[in-house]
Amino acid sequence: MREYEVGPIRPPSEAESLLLRVTRNCPWNKCKFCTLYKGEKFSIRSNEDIFRDIDLVKASIDIMENNEEVSYSDLMKDIPENSEWAISSAVSFYRNGMKSVFLQDADTMIIKPDDMVEILNYLKKTFPKVERITSYGRSSSLSHISIEDMKRIADAGLNRVHMGMETGSDTALELVKKGTTKEKHILGGQRVKEAGIELSVYYMPGLGGTEYSYENAVETADAINKIDPDYIRIRTLAVSGNSLLSEDYEKNIFHRTNDTKIVQELRLMISELEGISSTVVSDHIINLIPEVNGKLPEEKEKMIAAIDWYLNLSEEDKMIYRIGRRTGIIISRKAFGNEVLRLRTERIIKKEGINHDNIDMFTDQLISRYI
Repeated sequence: MREYEVGPIRPPSEAESLLLRVTRNCPWNKCKFCTLYKGEKFSIRSNEDIFRDIDLVKASIDIMENNEEVSYSDLMKDIPENSEWAISSAVSFYRNGMKSVFLQDADTMIIKPDDMVEILNYLKKTFPKVERITSYGRSSSLSHISIEDMKRIADAGLNRVHMGMETGSDTALELVKKGTTKEKHILGGQRVKEAGIELSVYYMPGLGGTEYSYENAVETADAINKIDPDYIRIRTLAVSGNSLLSEDYEKNIFHRTNDTKIVQELRLMISELEGISSTVVSDHIINLIPEVNGKLPEEKEKMIAAIDWYLNLSEEDKMIYRIGRRTGIIISRKAFGNEVLRLRTERIIKKEGINHDNIDMFTDQLISRYI
């Protein structure tokens, strides 16, 4: 009996979702900032294999529904060998109300529309309580799906797509070998929205380095203004030591920026957002200022004010906040006012010999832990 398959990643917002692997790894797999799928071959799973995974989860749920007192060890006795992931997924899915499913891996939208519709229909038939089905989708794949097919996919049950836009700058996209363009970002995003599917786009401040920071902000905002996604999710650039982008950094091809300059870039991007009703979300620990959350346009000034709060700090206070945030001691603007937490952070700064000359190197090392 083959094992239930689970991929390596999901968005933070899908923590309570059933993870259903439709594709393996990434069809592009050349982005210089990403190491997640390096060395792994992309493949599309057959619908029959996917249906068997759905059936494995359903078998566990049937046992739980028929006997509320059943234990995890009891489930292990009744499920075929090598199906531990199916049991674990089923238990989590069942306890969370069987409301949401996330289709893995990096670009499920690359599969044939007919296959996607068939998978969605089988999923909805098996789990009629499901309210939300979500997928990652590269803009290069989304832009090649006709609006007719996108609407068929939406009608079959897909109602949320996460698109890793990262930047709207064609210069930066080429610099990091993203394998797509600003035009494809816009077209793919518009197709998703036109079909009535909720869209989250991801913006990566810092991806243009020092040279293209302005372009990264302005071109990204321009693309987002043309898409009007439901959510704009902030994912600050973090450069892994074994990434191709790190190699470019060592060769002085890519010039990494720092926390403060990234925050300035983020401020510019948000200030350029106009005529849209998106919600900005800073839902990852890698972001320096978690308070940059809000609904556009009504909370735009509130978000800019949160950024200005940091930018207006003295250089000493900026250092304390950066180290506090990156070590997890100071998790918010409010926590920064806690004298006990400030003292803990100051002790670390003194112990590690952190100063204005080496703080960027130190924070880069801390950030890399979260990749």
